[in-house]
Amino acid sequence: MKWEDQMHAIEVQNLTRDYDGLRAVDGISFEVEPGEIFGFLGPNGAGKTTTIRMLTGQLRPTSGTARVAGCDVVTERQALKPQIGVVFEYQNIYERLSARDNLRFAARLYGVKKGRVEEVLAQVGLAARARDKTRKYSNGMKQRLLIARALLHEPRVLFLDEPTRGLDPNVARDIRTIVADLATQGVTVFLTTHYMEGSRPAQRSRGDHRSRPHRSLGHARPAESGTW
Repeated sequence: MKWEDQMHAIEVQNLTRDYDGLRAVDGISFEVEPGEIFGFLGPNGAGKTTTIRMLTGQLRPTSGTARVAGCDVVTERQALKPQIGVVFEYQNIYERLSARDNLRFAARLYGVKKGRVEEVLAQVGLAARARDKTRKYSNGMKQRLLIARALLHEPRVLFLDEPTRGLDPNVARDIRTIVADLATQGVTVFLTTHYMEGSRPAQRSRGDHRSRPHRSLGHARPAESGTW
């Protein structure tokens, strides 16, 4: 039986994170199904990136539990790493290298076969520009490259932090198309956003828009038709 048939892709129960007496994430609970595009909504500074850092094993929760691809994010971090891909909002690529060389370098770190580089370049629509130095890339092309890098090791769950922020509408639509295609291939996508705009809806979205002094995410609530 496949892992998708045995568990939720993401299971979160009462997840909380405090910083110096301030509550950045406030007891959130939700589940995400395999192959689902899940939009996590909230204003800037509301704890969305903190949530991703906890779910990817980079930050220890103050309390609560979470499992991603069957792995506990605190006690099974090493087992979790090969199951997930992460694209944060900042674009950390080597701009003196071509797209292909950026991915080849990452592939060596991941221990991924060389042929996988060409596969992900085609998957995100960068094959024709793979030789170009990435300093010549637009922000949208850089975002595609970051997604390609996160897909090199074929993760089960992909985390995207504000994937269309700062992109023009046409480029943002292209990124949404890439994400939708990934979901049809069985990849679970967890994305954060602070606005509900665009032409293609997330399959499900949750967030908290209540006003609080430190603007924390509270108990997640479903939105009927979130877009990002």
